[in-house]
Amino acid sequence: MAPERKRNRIDPQSNNDPLSAAVSQRDRSTLDMVRTALDHKQVMLAYQPVMASTGGVAFYEGLIRVLDETGRIIPAREFINVIEETEMGRIIDCLALEKGMRALRKNPTLRLSINMSAGSIGYGRWKKVLERNLRTDPTLGERLIMEITETSAMLVPELVISFMAELQERGVCFALDDFGSGYTSFRYLRDFYFDMIKIDGQFIRGISNDPDNQVLVQALVSIAKHFNMFTVAEFVENVQDAEFLAQNGVDCLQGYYFGAPTVRPPWADANNGLQASA
Repeated sequence: MAPERKRNRIDPQSNNDPLSAAVSQRDRSTLDMVRTALDHKQVMLAYQPVMASTGGVAFYEGLIRVLDETGRIIPAREFINVIEETEMGRIIDCLALEKGMRALRKNPTLRLSINMSAGSIGYGRWKKVLERNLRTDPTLGERLIMEITETSAMLVPELVISFMAELQERGVCFALDDFGSGYTSFRYLRDFYFDMIKIDGQFIRGISNDPDNQVLVQALVSIAKHFNMFTVAEFVENVQDAEFLAQNGVDCLQGYYFGAPTVRPPWADANNGLQASA
């Protein structure tokens, strides 16, 4: 009997896998782009309003952006997953915090949320930026909101709980970002004492016509109210969704329906009505 002919297979772990090679090359290119931007300090914040469901701006979220070699503004979604677990992720958190604190100092009426990874809690440079600003002006903490993603918080829950308790005594608020996308233990949710939760956008888009997501969001709102947390709906993109969310107890709404992230927020140039989207 003739020996069975071996089938040609692509091993996803081997260097012969074109998909893995393409992904690796893309990640390397992303890392190089971010590294170059950091070396040249080509980093900025884009600001997006978070609206109270009863009307008016509740606060702004400061979203980190980097500029590539052509000057094009690159949103965080294009690079954050690649650098999250590297030191560049920690440096990005440092720069976001520095720029956020500067905006708070320059604008006494501004309330601002800044994203951070739980991995930055023990990062020396990040801690120094935070401590220096809070020590210089203790009132900054009362207008600062720290956003931690659900997935990041669950990696080191005890560390995050301790960190939050310390800073909440100094007026800082904390938001659990992308709530519903990860694997939050409700035991930890009880222990965390987040001030607000941001419901993941996958449950929000088109919610006015999606009975399944309506039930899920109503359940998340009920959980938040039980733990005395404010709720923010992300990715609100039309008036029908906004009205449904407001009618069903969501406290704040964020999304393109109310405004895209902009590197020229209203306070940057009060006389310029044009804002550049990022």
